[in-house]
Amino acid sequence: MSKQGWTYKKLGEVVRFMADGDWIESKDQSKNGIRLIQTGNIGNGIFKLKEDKAHFITEETMSRLGCTEIFEGDCLVSRLPEPVGRACIIPSTGHRMITAVDCSIIRFKNEYLSRFFIYYTQCSKYLNCVNDYITGTTRKRISRKNLEKIPIPVPPLEEQERIVERLDAAFAKIDELKANAEQELADARALFNASLNEAMQPKKGWEKKPICEIFKTYSGGTPIKSNKSYYENGNIPWIRSGEVCKRFITECELFITEDGLKNSSAKFYPIDTVLVAMYGATAAQVGILKFPATSNQAVCGILPNNNFLPDFVYFWFKHIEKQLASQAQGGAQPNISQEKIKKVLIPFIPIAEQEAIVERLDKLSAQVREMEEIHKQTIAECDALKQALLRETFE
Repeated sequence: MSKQGWTYKKLGEVVRFMADGDWIESKDQSKNGIRLIQTGNIGNGIFKLKEDKAHFITEETMSRLGCTEIFEGDCLVSRLPEPVGRACIIPSTGHRMITAVDCSIIRFKNEYLSRFFIYYTQCSKYLNCVNDYITGTTRKRISRKNLEKIPIPVPPLEEQERIVERLDAAFAKIDELKANAEQELADARALFNASLNEAMQPKKGWEKKPICEIFKTYSGGTPIKSNKSYYENGNIPWIRSGEVCKRFITECELFITEDGLKNSSAKFYPIDTVLVAMYGATAAQVGILKFPATSNQAVCGILPNNNFLPDFVYFWFKHIEKQLASQAQGGAQPNISQEKIKKVLIPFIPIAEQEAIVERLDKLSAQVREMEEIHKQTIAECDALKQALLRETFE
């Protein structure tokens, strides 16, 4: 049901320009030049520049392919998930830019309608409507022709201006709350990291020894994937490196059978084994195992030792995590070898001193977890408030 004075028109009827981005193959890309904006740069109502994942083409390539240049103030709509139809306005970036084929470029007839549209794309009413025009099963998407058919509300210009200015002011205050929560969490994490580094600085009487001289270590193994009897109805916990991502590891997703265990290099780790991920994105991350389990070959287990608290070993590896991760080698999936982990030097200090360090770091760690919960709740409340404002405006 339309609000008084509002009309609904197809998106294609209220724009002065609408086109798809350009098909840019990897061979056409370069290390610098004209910035290629992709679907990953489009958030829900926000533009994400992502300097660490920048792609470019040369001006010669742009001319040869006949690419459409995009400018500050243009709207971009992603025709791929997640979600399909999310949109943003291009801000001033200091770059000349084009966009990829899975993005649509839109230029509206006035600035306020452009900003009004971006707010509308963030509400459930719009996204539900987009779902009616999505095609594909394994790879959902919306074509530009279908995007042009999406009905959007078009209030009188004066009301567009009033709505945009009201939402601008409200969203700015909400974003300030989110930014404050982000900063408080960042401060808590910085304090913990500073305290961790201070606690692990060499003290008088400290002697460092390599892991291999103090601990027993071994990595896991993977039963042959094609043999279903190694996995079906398995009841032996089998941890992968991606699951070594938190301090206490209390569960896993996959299990293997007794036959799988016997016919692979997988071995049981006892409770309180310190696990170190060796492969890929999680390389050098560490956790403490809280139940007997096995793992794949991408995990190294440092078995419990009467001379060390598992928590001290955990905190030591957190202290050297970046240093250890920098030693990862390989192409598509860089990894740290078990031999490098065995060579890691760790302070051989009395249990009482370990306990004092762990107790201090535990308190700070608890404060960080508390801040993470507050941050999580604040973000959820801010997002809910935005959705409430959007529902009030558009529904």
